[in-house]
Amino acid sequence: MERTENLRQNFFKLYGHHPEGIWRAPGRVNLIGEHTDYNLGYVLPFAIDKNALVAIRRKSAREQDGNQLNLASTYGHAEIPEISSVAVDELQPGSVSGWAAYPAAVAWALNQLDEEEISGFDLLVDSDVPVGSGLSSSHALEVSTIVALNDLYELGLSHTRMAQLTQQAENEFVGAPTGIMDQSASLMSEAQHALFLDCRSMEAQTVPLPLAQNDAVVLVIDTRVEHSHVDGGYAARRRSCEEASAILQVSSLREIDGIAQLEAIADPLIRRRARHIVTENQRVLDTVKALEDGDLEAVGKLLYQSHVSMRDDYEISCDELDVAVEASLQAGAIGARMTGGGFGGSSIALIKREQIEAVSNAVISAFEQAGYTLPNIFTVVADQGAGRA
Repeated sequence: MERTENLRQNFFKLYGHHPEGIWRAPGRVNLIGEHTDYNLGYVLPFAIDKNALVAIRRKSAREQDGNQLNLASTYGHAEIPEISSVAVDELQPGSVSGWAAYPAAVAWALNQLDEEEISGFDLLVDSDVPVGSGLSSSHALEVSTIVALNDLYELGLSHTRMAQLTQQAENEFVGAPTGIMDQSASLMSEAQHALFLDCRSMEAQTVPLPLAQNDAVVLVIDTRVEHSHVDGGYAARRRSCEEASAILQVSSLREIDGIAQLEAIADPLIRRRARHIVTENQRVLDTVKALEDGDLEAVGKLLYQSHVSMRDDYEISCDELDVAVEASLQAGAIGARMTGGGFGGSSIALIKREQIEAVSNAVISAFEQAGYTLPNIFTVVADQGAGRA
């Protein structure tokens, strides 16, 4: 409540008006299923207890700047946040940069709908999702914005439609070729559950996480190596998958049942990329079954198999992530893997609650020995999806 009230007060100080409301959207941890979403495969994320809060007030046409988006953030803890302003009718891909591109992109995407017109609004965001950590800070910002606008303008959009629109916003306005997993996790998750999502049909089901009854927790190790989905590595992986699909004459790698079919791909690099996707889809299915069986040891093995595949076949890990994963396992973690888009960000470790200090200290020691910037380490809880705060 303190964050919500502080945001309300800061909004009034900044804009001279009270917000119409405050909405929240969580970040996410992807338990398993990496880079499978844009290949129309399976993913298994869960929302976490770190979130973006947005306070919003719509402008009336009578106001002098009634057609203007005023976007500000408490990030950086400035006494008076800097406001980024842009007219609604001037929104186009590339017209807004930095963090403000994400809420602007949502307004732009909604205005692409024939029947809708989003006018100007004042927005102030406060987020405790670490930026560049692979925990979907940008998607939390997008989702909190679209949930707020959906409520305020009474658009009646479903969770699936909002996920699709925020993906469009990120792909076309921001220029990041991401899939649909992160937005879906932020919108659809339930507390104490993972979200098993079929990215082809958009069918979703919640899967209980048997952590508390096994005295287990998920530890996040933010390496502080910042990553960006707008950079070239992510897009290059997506292009490789599209090339593999074209060679195999399928619409997506989801249609490939086993790795034997990949022998038709002559290029060893493209074949390795495709192998990660095909095997990762199966690992998601196996993890869902292991969770339903309450078999955390099996889950742990699948997490590490996923990491090895991302490290060796998909090549999206980095030295810091590899050190974090190996140090976690050597200290007794049940399983560990990098999570998120890769090239930096965070790893996760599935551990017993009693191991939090030992695993954390082991990772810190390994980072010190390697001369890396020390990581930010914390536990996360599977939380509820987006809504009014």
